[in-house]
Amino acid sequence: MKIRYNAPVVLTYAILALACLMLPVSKTIGISLASPGRLAFSDPEFYFRLVSYVLAHANWTHFMGNIMIILLVGPLLEEKYKSWKLLEMMVVTAAATALLNAGLFHTSLIGGSGLAFMMVLLSSFSNFSSREIPLTFILVAVIFIGSEVVSILKIDQISQFSHLAGGFTGAAYGFFRGGRG
Repeated sequence: MKIRYNAPVVLTYAILALACLMLPVSKTIGISLASPGRLAFSDPEFYFRLVSYVLAHANWTHFMGNIMIILLVGPLLEEKYKSWKLLEMMVVTAAATALLNAGLFHTSLIGGSGLAFMMVLLSSFSNFSSREIPLTFILVAVIFIGSEVVSILKIDQISQFSHLAGGFTGAAYGFFRGGRG
């Protein structure tokens, strides 16, 4: 029996995020990979940081929370949508979240939470058809949005905005792609 690299996009993301966390200078790397805090379209580094922040995590707990969801749901989505399409979804989700965050809040983000929530909501569209909305999507969306809205009231270092932005991006992909690969 041999081991197969079955989900190249998801597994490569997981390995890169793990490497960023394990490096002895992970705090420095995290700061340099963090999303831009302000819109700066003339700065070449700005474009790199629009997507690089999803590789950096604050600590093992932050990493484990995100990577467990991504490793559970991601391979199924990669099989359904194919690697290039899932990569596109991940890049678009990361960039859109970072752009909106920099434009609205002027703070930086780190972590793959937006990607995890994009995958969760996208996966609930697995049996979507043009005239039906899956009840699983409605339940996941209500629970997800409800918990994030309640969490906004807490004072913490967690960006519920990135969770919501990732979730809405996944829902939009699912809705407009109709669950098709």
